[in-house]
Amino acid sequence: MTNASLRPSGPRSRVKIIGAASALGAPHPGSAAAPAALQRHGLARTLAAAGLVAEWAGTLEPPAPPPPLTDMRARLRANGDFARRLADRIAALAADAVPLVLGGDHAVAAGTWRGIARRAGHAPGLVWVDAHLDSHTATTTHSGNIHGMPLAALLGEGDAALAGVPGLPLDPARTCIVGARAWEPEERQLLERLGVRIFDMAEIARRGLTAVFRDALAIARAQGSGFGLSLDLDALDPQALPAVTCPEASGLDPRELADALLALRGCDDFLALEIVEYRPDLDADGRCARWIAEFAAAALGPDGAELRDKERRHGAANYAPLPVVFQRGEGVWLWDVAGRRYLDMMSAYSAVSFGHGHPRLVRALTEQAQRLALTSRAFFSDRLPVFLERLCATFGYERALPVNTGLEAVETALKAARKWGYTVKGIADGEAEVIACDGNFHGRSITIVGFSSHRQYRDGFGPFPPGLRRIPYGDADALEAAITPRTAAFLVEPIQGEGGIVVPPAGYLARCAEICRRHGVLLIADEVQTGLGRSGRLLACEHEGVRPDGLILGKALGGGLLPVSAFLADRAVMDVFRPGDHGSTFGGNPLAAAVGTEVLALLAETRPWENAERLGEALRAQLRTAALPCVREVRGRGLLVGVELDPAFSAARSAECLLARGIATRDTNRNVLRLAPPLVIDEATLREGADIVADTLSSLPR
Repeated sequence: MTNASLRPSGPRSRVKIIGAASALGAPHPGSAAAPAALQRHGLARTLAAAGLVAEWAGTLEPPAPPPPLTDMRARLRANGDFARRLADRIAALAADAVPLVLGGDHAVAAGTWRGIARRAGHAPGLVWVDAHLDSHTATTTHSGNIHGMPLAALLGEGDAALAGVPGLPLDPARTCIVGARAWEPEERQLLERLGVRIFDMAEIARRGLTAVFRDALAIARAQGSGFGLSLDLDALDPQALPAVTCPEASGLDPRELADALLALRGCDDFLALEIVEYRPDLDADGRCARWIAEFAAAALGPDGAELRDKERRHGAANYAPLPVVFQRGEGVWLWDVAGRRYLDMMSAYSAVSFGHGHPRLVRALTEQAQRLALTSRAFFSDRLPVFLERLCATFGYERALPVNTGLEAVETALKAARKWGYTVKGIADGEAEVIACDGNFHGRSITIVGFSSHRQYRDGFGPFPPGLRRIPYGDADALEAAITPRTAAFLVEPIQGEGGIVVPPAGYLARCAEICRRHGVLLIADEVQTGLGRSGRLLACEHEGVRPDGLILGKALGGGLLPVSAFLADRAVMDVFRPGDHGSTFGGNPLAAAVGTEVLALLAETRPWENAERLGEALRAQLRTAALPCVREVRGRGLLVGVELDPAFSAARSAECLLARGIATRDTNRNVLRLAPPLVIDEATLREGADIVADTLSSLPR
């Protein structure tokens, strides 16, 4: 059977899990319980959630009772017998399956990789991730433990009980060790004589795990004939992963290893994964079991191309994402399913203003989720009153109505404005009008796209509700001319986001507020994207000292964790609502309220708008100083920056070019590139990111 016939005909998605419940080579029997413990912890479910079909193919156990540790001859025979059975089981697996072998101690590897060699018809390349070299023979081991022999046996060295397991021995030139930090001279001498490459922890500390792992894969994948990876968990730092048989200080960081293993997803010649030396008896809280599941999912999960294809086949085509699949975020960084890191320069349209996975916000979310997540507003909860009180106190309004998304908050504001127009201003029933601006983006509901000047947002979705009018943005005279006795409200973004990061002329918002007061019209500010510090002030309205009659908040209010939005106003406006007039099952739920309350606390304590104002000025200055030929204008406020390109260049293309350079952002209206990183970004990181942006745009193709 050739190696090519072992690869699935389609994307890798079928995993066969084989338990190797043997501790015959180890100084402690605890690792024999690992396969059963991992099955109880739901390893297969974790893999299924990653998009894999994972099935247990059974667990092999050695005959009981095992020979005593003092009888090496009997132990070697018992290990050899077990390895043969394991190799037979692996060799018999269906050709379209990828084996995941779960030890047991590392001695089971003598069976795993001989079985893989039999399936392939030749020896695989192998990346051996381990704190130890495991390359003793029966004549060199100081401890008398077979635990230290399997790699030597796989290379054809040592006692025939292990080295003679049927299957071809490994090719030393395609075998490497990653993470070693404890060995005896005889082991190293043997491996160096054979030509095995050793990447020890000193080299990893010097070069970084990403670079080392890349080199290790190049060695194992040489000749393109298939390779595997054997992970001994004692390679990890025992402070983070203590439930192992032979811990050694100062090992690999589990997060860095999980990120490195993502590179395996793109390897169509990856044949098998082995994970060994888990001690469930030392893992009372299940932390190590969760890491094992993450390692397996990282290595075996579908790659970006397969995941994008799944979304295209099963999802509606209402988005056109850039060709990257993100799987993790931390602070200002994102990682894709290949393990590559990107600087987030978009912040999910300001929803991630506090960065990805902010510890305080995650803690608030998890603690509340464990206590109470949802009751609906049919009942009171202990979290919502606190959230509403602090929301009103923070922004200076008498009442707040909590909802989920920014779109819902805009719809809420429109309903409030119309009912206020009828019940307070005295507009005739059915005749109330609301004015918005050209270039606006308030959402995509039927009502809201009725305001839109973007043809695509409207095309095919009419007829739209009456009473919706549009005027030019930034023109206060146009507002005054458009107001009639039927006008209930003026809905406006202090800075247009999707409209192209458009900052209105100085004094515009203040004059609009004065016009609205004089004509008895509500001024409603949509600060879903600009609020909570994004513009260099707590609210963008504050740049002109304006307090709108109604305030719409969202995105950052959920801390980048879940949708939390709200409409705020004083009693004179909000009290038009009566029970049953408006509602949402999830709006104001205890989980959202807990996160929103913590967001408001962070706002008060950290004042992120100050950082946004300072760094935003520096970012705009840096880009203007670059004098890029393709750039018409650099504009914005705070850390909401738009780079408008000459029509001869494409902002959409520039976003793709930036993605290739590790910068994640998107284009927006009027050929504008959006730059809006999390507000927690530091000056050095932003400056480095801006350098990449400038360098990329300097060579942007027409």
